[in-house]
Amino acid sequence: MTTDLSLRVAPAVAADERALRQRVAQETGTDVRNIRAVRVVRRSIDARQRNIVVNLGLRVWVGEDPTDEPFERTAYPNVSHAPQVVVVGAGPGGLFAALRLVERGYRPVVVERGRDVRSRKRDLALISREGRVDGESNYCFGEGGAGAYSDGKLYTRSRKRGNVAHILNVLCQHGASPAILADAHPHIGTDRLPAVIERMRETIRRAGGEVAFETRMAEIVVRDGRAVGIVTANGRQIDGPVVLATGHSARDVYRSLHAAGIALQPKGYAVGVRLEHPSLLIDQIQYHRREGRGQHLPAAEYSFVCQEEGRGVYSFCMCPGGVVVPSASGPRQVVVNGMSPSHRGGQWSNSGMVVELRPDDWTEASIARFLDEYALALADAGLSAEADELAAVRQTDGHPLLGMLLQEALEHQAWLQGGRRQTAPAQRMTDFVASRLSADLARSSYAAGLVCSPLHFWLPRFVASRLAAAFRRWGRSARGFLTPEATVIGVETRTSSPVRIVRNDESLMSPSLPGLFPCGEGAGYAGGIVSAAIDGERCADAAIAYLAAL
Repeated sequence: MTTDLSLRVAPAVAADERALRQRVAQETGTDVRNIRAVRVVRRSIDARQRNIVVNLGLRVWVGEDPTDEPFERTAYPNVSHAPQVVVVGAGPGGLFAALRLVERGYRPVVVERGRDVRSRKRDLALISREGRVDGESNYCFGEGGAGAYSDGKLYTRSRKRGNVAHILNVLCQHGASPAILADAHPHIGTDRLPAVIERMRETIRRAGGEVAFETRMAEIVVRDGRAVGIVTANGRQIDGPVVLATGHSARDVYRSLHAAGIALQPKGYAVGVRLEHPSLLIDQIQYHRREGRGQHLPAAEYSFVCQEEGRGVYSFCMCPGGVVVPSASGPRQVVVNGMSPSHRGGQWSNSGMVVELRPDDWTEASIARFLDEYALALADAGLSAEADELAAVRQTDGHPLLGMLLQEALEHQAWLQGGRRQTAPAQRMTDFVASRLSADLARSSYAAGLVCSPLHFWLPRFVASRLAAAFRRWGRSARGFLTPEATVIGVETRTSSPVRIVRNDESLMSPSLPGLFPCGEGAGYAGGIVSAAIDGERCADAAIAYLAAL
C-alpha cells in the first residue's frame, strides 16, 4: 500500500530517517516494521517563530517496496542521420535545447566558445591566483554557462512558461540529487553540478549529436533572407537553423548583431554590490537562535526587497555558506558573483544587493556623469575606438547597447579601484551606509583580495543612495543585519542581460532574420538556470516547427 502524508516535524526528526519512520508509524497507526520506504516529495522550513518546524510531504510504502525511481526518465533516440539544428552556447539554455532536439528526433550541433566544464576550473583558479582572465574561459564562458559555478540554484517563478518538473527530472536523470524535486528552494551545488553537466553532454554525443568546445561563432550564414547556419572562427560552416543561447555576457555577440541589423531592444536590469556576512550571523538572524542553525538545519537563506525612491532594491542570488568569486569575462573589468558547494557549510554567506535600472534611467544625472568620467578614462588610456563607440551610442536616443556600456563603465571603475587587478573594491557595510571610507575590512571569502574603497562615493548616486536606504530599512527589520562585520564588495552587474534580442512571441524567431531563435538569458527571455532551460526547450520546439514548415 502507498500512502501520501503531510507532516510538520522538528528539524531533528526531519534529519533522522529512523525518527521520521517512527513519526510516520504513529501518524498512520502502522507497525514501523511494515514501513518499507519513506520518500520526501516536498520539503520546506518554517522559521518564522523560534520553534522551527520542517514541512514535509511524504510518500510511504507499507508492506511493499517502491517499484519506481524518484524521478521520471526521458528517452533519447539516435539522431545521427536526423535533420540538423545549430545551438550556439552550452549554458543551460543551449544544453536543454540540444537535449530537447534529441528527444524529438533532431540532431543538435552545439558550439561553445569556452572550454569544457572541468577544464574551466583551472582557468578560474588563475583568476584569483594571478589576476588573469581568459576571455574565452571564465566564470561566464564555457560549458555550463554562468550557472555552472554559481551554486546551481534551481528556484524559479517561470512555471507558466514551461514544465519545471521536467527540467528537474532531466537533471536528476543526469546525476542531480532527487532532493531537488522536493525542496522549496532547490540547488545542486557548485561542487556537484559539473558532473551533471558532463553527463548531459555525453547523452547528446551518445545519441549522435555534437558538442564542440573552443569553437566561437564568427558569423551567421544568411541565404535568401534566412539564417541557414553559422561559420566558426576557425572557418568551419555548420548548416541548420540557429538557436542562439550565448548568455548575458557575450557582449561581442550583441555588438555584431546590432552591426548586422538584427533587431535589439534596451532592457532593464539591476546593478549594485555583493554583500557578505559571517554565515553564523545570518543563521542567528533567520533562525532567531543564538546557536544559529545547529546540527539539523541548513545554512540560512534570506530574501529582501523594497522600494526606494521609486525603484526596486532587492537581494539577488543569495549564497548561504558560500564564497564571493571574480566573474570578469574580459580585460579592465572587476565583477563579483557568489557560489556555494552542495553542503553550504562555509564561514560566510553572501548575496547580490542590487538596484533596479530602467532604460530611461541611463540618462539620469548621476549615471550620465559616471559615463562622462568613463569616456575620459577611455580617452586617457588611449582606447579611442571604445571612446568613439560610447560617444556614438550616447548620441542615439534609446540605443540598445547603452545599458551594456554602463555595465562596462561600472566594471572598469571597479577595476581601477581594485588596483587594475582582480582585487575588488570593498567597504564595511556600516561605513557604506554612513558615507565614510573604511579604515580596514572584515575577513572575506574573496580569494583574489579586497582593497578599501569608497563605494558610496564613486558608485552613481542613483544606485548608492538607494542601496544605503535599503540597508537601513533591512537593518531595522532584521536586527543585526546592518553590521560592521558585513562587507560590501563591488561590483555586481551581471544580474541579467542589458539587451533583448527581439523575437516573435509565437514563432520565437527574430523578425529580422527567420531561422534565428534568440534563446535564454542572453537573449533577454530568462533569468536563471531553470528559466533558461525552459526557454531552451521552447526554442528547440520552435526550430523543429520551423523546419517542418519549410
